[in-house]
Amino acid sequence: MKKYIMIMSVLLAFGNTLFAQVKTQIIAHRGYWNTEGSAENTISSLENAHKAELYGSEFDINMTSDGVLVVCHGPAVGNIPDVQKASFSEVMKVKFENGEGVPTLEEYLKAGKKGFKVKMADGSTKHVKVKLVAEVKSAAPEVEEEVIVKLAALVKKMKLQEQISVISFSYNACLLAAKYMPGVSVQYLMGDKTPEELMAAGINGIDYHYSLMLLNPDYVERAHKLGMTVNVWTVSDKAQMDAFVKLGVDYITTDYPALAKEVIEENNKAQFGAKQLRLR
Repeated sequence: MKKYIMIMSVLLAFGNTLFAQVKTQIIAHRGYWNTEGSAENTISSLENAHKAELYGSEFDINMTSDGVLVVCHGPAVGNIPDVQKASFSEVMKVKFENGEGVPTLEEYLKAGKKGFKVKMADGSTKHVKVKLVAEVKSAAPEVEEEVIVKLAALVKKMKLQEQISVISFSYNACLLAAKYMPGVSVQYLMGDKTPEELMAAGINGIDYHYSLMLLNPDYVERAHKLGMTVNVWTVSDKAQMDAFVKLGVDYITTDYPALAKEVIEENNKAQFGAKQLRLR
């Protein structure tokens, strides 16, 4: 009950924006994995995000003990308790239920850069590329720097500056990403900094938990005034999705992209209906 009271309070406080232009985009959390035959942080989950024509696919980056960047949430993966303490060869032996293994970061980025052909309702095909939202997992400061340096080199080599963004719970990793990847969108996840503090440090986006954003709805307007992007994670509840769409967040990260699409479509219909009433 408290959750819904909070949501309604947010909507009432920002009632004048209820019919603003819907601009919110959808990011699939760890890829669009919760479909038959897929798994988190795999190439198939990335392909599913393309097929659903989502804005972006979020994924996690860890570095093995011998310095290879791989895509998995961690710390545990398969029967390995901590991917950062395991060798690359050990991680490559892991197989998920759908038969896929852990992709290297380079494999994942190559698939994202190439994109996928999506079959449309009329039978035609469309080539789609989604935004690649890379979460750098927290580690020792020197490890985080090595990860960011290697990520930056790959991004530059593959010319992905405009297709990728970097997020992290580590403030240090965000500062490093802003330093080594100028021009790339960087968003902080932890939630203990104001938009103004982040912008002053050169971090140009916030990506905060939905509960924090419900308590601080003014962060959206404050961040936008600074030219920052606003993401919110990980939203599973329809009422919460609706609240954030109405607040005008740029992105919703979710495990339920189809539900988020439904909410956005409902808001677009409401917006159209409101415009029709005003024209009468």
